[in-house]
Amino acid sequence: MNRFTLPRDIYFGKNSLEALKTLKGKKAVVVTGGSSMRKFGFLDKTISYLKEGGFEIKLIEGVEPDPSVETVMKGAKIMREFEPDWIVAIGGGSPIDAAKAMWIFYEYPDFTFEQAVVPFGIPELRQKAKFAAIPSTSGTATEVTAFSVITDYKTEIKYPLADFNLTPDVAIVDPSLAETMPAKLTAHTGMDALTHAIEAYVASLKSAFSDPLAMQAITMIKENLIKSFYGDKKSREEMHIAQCLAGMAFSNALLGITHSMAHKSGAVFHIPHGCANAIYLPYVIDFNKKVCKDRYAQIAKNIGLSGNTEDELVDSLTNMIREMNKEMSIPQTLKEYGISEKDFYANVDRIAENAVKDACTGSNPREISNEEMKELFICTFEGKKVNF
Repeated sequence: MNRFTLPRDIYFGKNSLEALKTLKGKKAVVVTGGSSMRKFGFLDKTISYLKEGGFEIKLIEGVEPDPSVETVMKGAKIMREFEPDWIVAIGGGSPIDAAKAMWIFYEYPDFTFEQAVVPFGIPELRQKAKFAAIPSTSGTATEVTAFSVITDYKTEIKYPLADFNLTPDVAIVDPSLAETMPAKLTAHTGMDALTHAIEAYVASLKSAFSDPLAMQAITMIKENLIKSFYGDKKSREEMHIAQCLAGMAFSNALLGITHSMAHKSGAVFHIPHGCANAIYLPYVIDFNKKVCKDRYAQIAKNIGLSGNTEDELVDSLTNMIREMNKEMSIPQTLKEYGISEKDFYANVDRIAENAVKDACTGSNPREISNEEMKELFICTFEGKKVNF
């Protein structure tokens, strides 16, 4: 038996933030990151709308870009003291992911992080609170997914928490928030969304429900990401919807080793998640095409890329990704990103082993060994063609 899970309500379009007025409850914790949501007035609007709906508010600010286990546990403690019936997370993927993890330990104080990282092993949530997510970036789609990524800085490992329980009850996809993104963040989050959609289209749990969402997201991203990067407001709105479609696809179809590699190398080499995905994606496609060349070729056909054979179509797809990276000043290799040869080779065995163990590896269309993962990392470092 398969399953397809989405938030109960998705509010989208201009001024959809006002949907917060319709939530029913007494107490709300609002979780956010740095100062951008306050700077641009969205945090004040969020608090104002919730108060208009009759809520008492508690604010948790300052979630770091890659939220830590410590941040999660501190937030959960605040929630246990305040006892909210709604958790409202606003900002990029980091505060929303952190709030999801806080939710677990708010409702289950004796649950451990070691238990939480076991895929689909989180106990039934919504015993104390429901969850609303409001993204300010157009990439992670955590507002509609069953995932949260938390970093253990002691081990330098990013852990993806995965459970349908973590899917928010309400997603508010208001493009006004995304208009404030700087160009580099637009590039990184946009390529993250493209990776989500492409990986979902070939992942092991792909289905007739996820395929149309993934393909529509890919089409919209191809048409809008570069224009969005250069500040076009209409394209920013389209990208905000496209990343959400990609999120609905991958939350159910799951992902692959592009994400495994990004999770395990990002914490060690301090590469922003979307940037890492953008670098790895064409190399992973070349690795995976031995088992799903037809699926990648179908993507290329659908978005109008050239090619008379499946090999030519797949090459057109990887070339398109590299050209998009180049246009947005994203490096083509780990070496170009600035990782030294000494640092890379000192860590590659460890990150390769951890990447194979990552939760996303199990849904990759092609199995991979530790040795193959190491070789794949070496290809992305040196810029070598993947032919194994």
